[in-house]
Amino acid sequence: MSIETLFYLSDLFGVAVFAVTGALMAGRNAMDLFGVLVIALVTSLGGGTLRDLILDNHPVSWIGNELYLLVASLGALGTVLWARFIKPLPEKALLIADAFGLAVFTVIGTEVAMRHGVPTSSAVIMGVMTGVAGGVLRDVLCNQIPLIFQKEVYATACIAGSLVFIALLNLGAGHWAATGVAMLVVLVTRVAAIYWGLALPRFQLMDRRKHPR
Repeated sequence: MSIETLFYLSDLFGVAVFAVTGALMAGRNAMDLFGVLVIALVTSLGGGTLRDLILDNHPVSWIGNELYLLVASLGALGTVLWARFIKPLPEKALLIADAFGLAVFTVIGTEVAMRHGVPTSSAVIMGVMTGVAGGVLRDVLCNQIPLIFQKEVYATACIAGSLVFIALLNLGAGHWAATGVAMLVVLVTRVAAIYWGLALPRFQLMDRRKHPR
């Protein structure tokens, strides 16, 4: 299997997984089927769309290949059927599925940016954006505070994975190895944060009326 095929299949996998997280979030907010599809599509395609627009990478993936829309729609509808007729999915299923999609999209976003010859810092930003932008849009549309703006380790996992991917390629590692290790870094970091409550320090201003000098 060529590296191009690997990234294409990984991209479709990420779309499917993020569509599942979008459908689960829509279900938690009791949306109808149209709402489920909209949230699933925004979640799964939003990050890549924003990345491609900024990098002037045309056509945008899902516009040039309708399979992306099909995979996202099937992921959303499959989630609805599973949750309704088999058993409800636990809340952690949303977080774990999100972690898988995060790992895939972060590395793909970084790779796409590197192919456009952008600096390392920009490639990392594009990787993070690809991983988190769809989830941000999902949470905003569902009237939730996005995960990356809360105390959970989320975007930090993307930064770590993107840097590892770039570093391994610069050290001469093959694409297969660099991709696998970088995705594993994102996944392990995010899952560890979920299970052990790893978090960044929070910034909270004191109310000086209650705490005068």
